[in-house]
Amino acid sequence: MTQPVYKRILVKLSGEALMGSDAYGINRATIDRIVAQLAEVQRLGVELAVVIGGGNIFRGVALGAEGMDRATADYMGMLATVMNALALQDAMKRVGLVSRVQSALHVDQVAEPYIRGKALRYLEDGRVVIFAAGTGNPFFTTDTAAALRGMEMNVDVVLKATKVDGIYTADPVKNPEAKRYESLTFEEAIVNNLQVMDATALTLCRDQNMPLCVFSIFKEGALKRVVMGEPEGTFVRN
Repeated sequence: MTQPVYKRILVKLSGEALMGSDAYGINRATIDRIVAQLAEVQRLGVELAVVIGGGNIFRGVALGAEGMDRATADYMGMLATVMNALALQDAMKRVGLVSRVQSALHVDQVAEPYIRGKALRYLEDGRVVIFAAGTGNPFFTTDTAAALRGMEMNVDVVLKATKVDGIYTADPVKNPEAKRYESLTFEEAIVNNLQVMDATALTLCRDQNMPLCVFSIFKEGALKRVVMGEPEGTFVRN
C-alpha cells in the first residue's frame, strides 16, 4: 500500500464546519462524518493535531455581542472553541480514537492546559491532540493559532478544512465563473487578498516556510487524498 507523504499534520477545523445545515450549534451527523475522515488518516499512521474554531457557537450570541468590548468578545469565542473541542473529543471516543484536549485558557476541570512537551509526547504515542481556546490571547484568530501550533508541533503541513474545495479567484458561491487555484505562493495569497487565512497566519506560515493546503472537509475522502499526496485542494507554499 502506498504510504502517506506526511508523518505529522495539523488540521484547522472551523466551528462553522460542525453546524452542517443548521443555523448554529453542533450537528451530530456532521461531526461524526468529520471524525470518520480524521480517523481514516490517523489509522494510516499519521500523527494528527487539530485546532478547532468556535463560530458555530459564537454565531448564536453574536448579535448580543455587538458593541461589546473586543477583548471580551474574543474571550467568549475562545470558550466556544473549548466546547467544540470537548464535542470533538467525545465523537472521537465513540469511534475508538484516543485524544487529548489542551486549552490555551486554564479550564482545568474540563481540559489540560497547553504544554508543548506533553502535546508532542501525545502525538508520538499516537493520540490525537485537540488544541482549544486559540492562542489564549484576544485579537488573534484560530487561523493564527493553527499556524502557531503547527510550528510548535513540528508538523509537515497545516491543512485548513473548509466548505469549499480550495482557493478560488472569487467566491465560487457568488460567482460561478470563479477558477480554483491548484497552487499559490504566500505572497500571491497575501497581495491578492484571497481570504485564505488572516494575514497574520499567512505571514507566519510564509516566514517559517510552513506549507498550507486548503481543502473541503465535506468532500468524501478529500483529507485522505491530501495526506497520500494525491491532487486535492489548493496548496500555498513559498
